[in-house]
Amino acid sequence: MEHYVGLDVSLKTTHVCVVGSDRTVTWRGVCDTNVEVLAGTLERWRGSISLVGLETGSSTPWLYHGLSAAGFPVVCMDARRAADAMKARPEKTDKADAQALAEMLACGWYSEVHVKSPASHRLKAVLTARGQLVSVRTQLYGQIRGLLRPFGVKISSRAGSRGFAQAVRTACQREEVLYAAVSALLTALEAVETQIAALDRTVGEIVRGSPVCRLLTSVPGVGAVTALAFLATGEDPHRFGRSRSLGAYVGLTPRRYQSGKRDVTGSISRQGDGLLRHYLYEAANCLLTTVRQPSALRSWGLRLLKRISPKKARTAMARKLAVLLIGLWKRGEVFEARPV
Repeated sequence: MEHYVGLDVSLKTTHVCVVGSDRTVTWRGVCDTNVEVLAGTLERWRGSISLVGLETGSSTPWLYHGLSAAGFPVVCMDARRAADAMKARPEKTDKADAQALAEMLACGWYSEVHVKSPASHRLKAVLTARGQLVSVRTQLYGQIRGLLRPFGVKISSRAGSRGFAQAVRTACQREEVLYAAVSALLTALEAVETQIAALDRTVGEIVRGSPVCRLLTSVPGVGAVTALAFLATGEDPHRFGRSRSLGAYVGLTPRRYQSGKRDVTGSISRQGDGLLRHYLYEAANCLLTTVRQPSALRSWGLRLLKRISPKKARTAMARKLAVLLIGLWKRGEVFEARPV
């Protein structure tokens, strides 16, 4: 008899449910969330297991690649689709969820999700760490300005990092307590900026050594960080049947709800990789405001900017950039600015 295994994964433990092709429960239990332990638990059904399924999650890449290397046929299931199926069950427990996942595998009602390689996740780790530090830097700048505002001190946002620190210290040097508080924040800000610069150097080294990233940065407005994020997210351009599919993959296509006479088109779905979506949006903004090199791509965006709001125009340009980048990657071509 064929067997299907559902794994409901949590940080410390994983609920396992093994069902037959007729969806009767063969075995269920709990084990530690560990590749070796899970592989040992499933070893008794190795010859009859058709599929092992687990949902998308933070531990999924590690478990997916580990169990695949151990010789088990593993599929990663879309957590949103699985959640919709589980809502129809009378109870919500980890044990019931594992059984539901196994039954979905047995009847074929699931959406398989691509699991990125460890190399791609390493690139994403660098970008995520950098993004977190940039966020902390922004918060520190705002916090320092907020501390000085009750005293009537306003620091120009155009001052660079060094000029900002000097201006802040000069403004509150006569206030001993205030100076101590602000100095602590400035010291933390300096440390954060040092680490951001170190990660920027790491990103630059990776991009210079990657032919794909060098190809992607040929597009106006696309820098090293955006190119690396695109490489880490896309991983393999040929897994997208159509280049236009990438817009939906990163959540840049509008939501739509249609039922009867009601047909509503909403804002973008915001599904997929939020980090890449943010960088594509920033690249679009740079292309429309900073880049001065004339091209048909920029002219298209500027014409769109005259007809719709700036935010919608930047979103549309971000979606167009995503389609353009995946197309260049597939063909191995460098961007050429066509006549306006």
